[in-house]
Amino acid sequence: MGSFIYDAKVKVQIEDRALAHLQLVIFAKLRRGEPFVFTWDDDPGIGHGRTSVWLSPRSRMTFVFHGGREPSVNRAWTEVLADSANSSTGLFLAHEPEQGSPAYGYSNR
Repeated sequence: MGSFIYDAKVKVQIEDRALAHLQLVIFAKLRRGEPFVFTWDDDPGIGHGRTSVWLSPRSRMTFVFHGGREPSVNRAWTEVLADSANSSTGLFLAHEPEQGSPAYGYSNR
């Protein structure tokens, strides 16, 4: 289980494979200078809400991976996440689609 840390204050645990896909999408948008919102559901242990952070090229964020192996990339998943990041509601962590399946929608709700 890895972690996404924003501004050294906000931390969320995310499975390494999902975190790697988020990192690809986030870095691609920020390289293009495109700020956006990243929202995730909070762990039930701290409540049933959600947290949103504004990501821009000036944002301070850290991706911490627990495992040492680089996961394979599911292109369909990165496309779903990128579509989400480009929407008016911003990036949400969607469930991984099956490899080779078309990516329909991006909501995990």
